[in-house]
Amino acid sequence: MNPALIKLAAALFLWGLGEGTFFFFQPLYLAELGADPIKIGQILGGVGIAMTLVHIPAGYLADKIGRRPLLRASWTIGWLAALAMAGAEKLPLFTTALIAYSLTVFVISPMNSYVTAARGKWTVERALTLISAVFSAGMVSGPLIGGWLGENYGLRSLYIFASISFTISVSIIYTLPSQKLHHSAKEFSPKVLLQNTRYLSFLVLIFFVIFTLYLPQPLAQNFLQDERGLSLSQIGLLGSLGGIGNVSFNLILGQLGARTGFLLAQLATAFFALLLWRGSGMGFYSLAYFLLGGYRASRSLAAAHVNSLIDDAQMGLAYGLTETASAFPLILAPPLAGYLYSANPASPLYFGLVLIFVSILLTMRFFPRINQRRQM
Repeated sequence: MNPALIKLAAALFLWGLGEGTFFFFQPLYLAELGADPIKIGQILGGVGIAMTLVHIPAGYLADKIGRRPLLRASWTIGWLAALAMAGAEKLPLFTTALIAYSLTVFVISPMNSYVTAARGKWTVERALTLISAVFSAGMVSGPLIGGWLGENYGLRSLYIFASISFTISVSIIYTLPSQKLHHSAKEFSPKVLLQNTRYLSFLVLIFFVIFTLYLPQPLAQNFLQDERGLSLSQIGLLGSLGGIGNVSFNLILGQLGARTGFLLAQLATAFFALLLWRGSGMGFYSLAYFLLGGYRASRSLAAAHVNSLIDDAQMGLAYGLTETASAFPLILAPPLAGYLYSANPASPLYFGLVLIFVSILLTMRFFPRINQRRQM
């Protein structure tokens, strides 16, 4: 394994540990700061807007100036935003810091490009899902730590712990070696990528699939606390099981073809919604959050399949467009989930379940087959 990937994996593990500590409890902390379900949905939708805007510029810059500068910038901004969230005591200030933190998602496109270029003899699916699994492995312990900290020291302490973990992660990311630009990257025109109809059609499919998979998730923790009476420690345990599911599904589905893995990932997420809706007790909820690992694996597999549809000189921009298609549903799904939740707390689950089965049918029909990659 490339030493650069080992360093990147270590930094991602520590970042996952820190983010896992607070991410799972974020809707609960927003409620603690005074946000109702509709407001929570609006805030998370705003986060989705911020996340959507940054991918394309980041991917373009990764092709033009290199990947390492963008990795360093993302890690640094995320660390500073976490410090700001830890220090914020009012909802407006916390929301501002949260949106700033969400902007760092621009790292995904340059990071996917960095991993793809450094993968050696590995397949793109294996390399990207492994890196995603390492991040998820860090998130396994995070919710357990967060649940314990939240019950003993309050939810604000989660962000303090995360800031400490992020500090170590940032120090590692600054040791990554740089990579050479693709020989034709400086001459590459974005118009060529925008004329690739197979790739653009795939983006439409990704958008719909990710929307359906995310809809049951934004207020799932609130549902378990408000409607099922779970404690913070129990919710934290479910978050850790979700992290184990992320690791497992990335490692397993990464060994399969992208199309097969993409379908299985959707099926697993459908069972997540079904088990939360109709299940009763920690056994059902534990299985549900383990199966939710299919959601993160679906995004890694979608990104990996893109590499078979484009040229290496287009890699950063193509990953940026792909992540935009994946992030745009994060704008639309949370407000819809908040509206549905206000009418009936279970409705985001069963409404999402129906849409997931539609997305499975569309995937079976429209997922692009792999052709020999073009050489330019």
